[in-house]
Amino acid sequence: MFRPYEIYIGLRYTRAKRRNHFISFISLISILGIALGVTALVTVLSVMNGFEGELRTRILGMASHVIVTERAEGIADWQSLAREVAGAPHVTGAAPFVREEAMLTFGRAVSGAILRGILPEQEPRVSTIHEHMVSGAIAALRPGRYGIVLGRELAMALGADLGDRVTVISPQASLTPAGNLPRLRRFTVVGIFEVGMYEYDRGVALIHLNDAQRLFRMGDRVTGLRLRLDDLFLAPRVVRDLQSRLSPDYRVTDWTHQHANFFRAIKTEKRVMFVILTLIVAVAAFNIVSTLVMVVTDKQADIAILRTLGATPRSIMEIFIVQGLVIGLLGTLLGTVGGVALALNVETLVPAIERLFDVQFLPADVYYISELPSELHWPDVWKIAGLAFLLTLLATLYPAWRASRTQPAEALRYE
Repeated sequence: MFRPYEIYIGLRYTRAKRRNHFISFISLISILGIALGVTALVTVLSVMNGFEGELRTRILGMASHVIVTERAEGIADWQSLAREVAGAPHVTGAAPFVREEAMLTFGRAVSGAILRGILPEQEPRVSTIHEHMVSGAIAALRPGRYGIVLGRELAMALGADLGDRVTVISPQASLTPAGNLPRLRRFTVVGIFEVGMYEYDRGVALIHLNDAQRLFRMGDRVTGLRLRLDDLFLAPRVVRDLQSRLSPDYRVTDWTHQHANFFRAIKTEKRVMFVILTLIVAVAAFNIVSTLVMVVTDKQADIAILRTLGATPRSIMEIFIVQGLVIGLLGTLLGTVGGVALALNVETLVPAIERLFDVQFLPADVYYISELPSELHWPDVWKIAGLAFLLTLLATLYPAWRASRTQPAEALRYE
């Protein structure tokens, strides 16, 4: 336990003007190094959290929190099932859907796509696709009118625009006198959406649920129900609850399974970045070793006098630990304040820098996310600050131990 005089002497050594100004310079470099490392860690992790949140929002704008399907050929009485699952905890909305693969043609252009049948009046309960319409509207999908809403990239690949008629080719064949032929149906483009994810903008098209049932000969059946939750992170718990409630014929999955590899890759990247940037903090923290070794050499006579006056080796060790911890604490505090300030204002600072130097870090024609999002998580901040302080503590142990081994007679021999 640190005693008052050990803290006082350690702080005095930190404040005192040393004869060797080079030691003061190294101490300053150590503080700045730790501060820069902590600032970089907090800022980078906040930006990566922002990217993860932005991508999750865009993915779940088209995907759903939870999906209920039937293991056989589809759900016949989906209305009853919707009423049953709507009463489950955390479920805020449910909507039916039909999902099939199809081929779209327009002129000479041909493209495969996922054709999703939806009810326009119920779709806003489970997705935000209506908020990402570039032109047209989801409400323009009406039963029997055979309207279709295309992703922007898909529309560009086909060369289709509002009012154009694209041909949808179903893989289900029709028996004719000429043999089995694929089923064809012309659809009128009534809307174009852009959610900012190439997977959806290039490969998804929306039609009315009734039109999808007729096109794919499903009768009154649907592929499944899409559910929205009040907290998307509770999806695995809701899945377990619904699976226990519903018949074994139903299969319940959530967004964490549908996009498991994608979000697992983001988490792995965050861990790698954390390790790499921690090395910056470690290098700066271990500069304290060289600083304190030089201080110990410079203070040999002072140490010898303190030992002669009755100071124990442990007291000498604690004096220099205090000095190292002051350096580490200052660097950690400066870095934490700087990192938090930068993370909270990165969405303002980056556009200002872009305007000042007339550059664009994330061009909109190349990247779907053209702005740097930032999402500060306080647990990350405390973890980074604690790790930085721990590294500085470890860096002080060897020089402080070396100071405690100083022999008074040897130190004062040439004084």
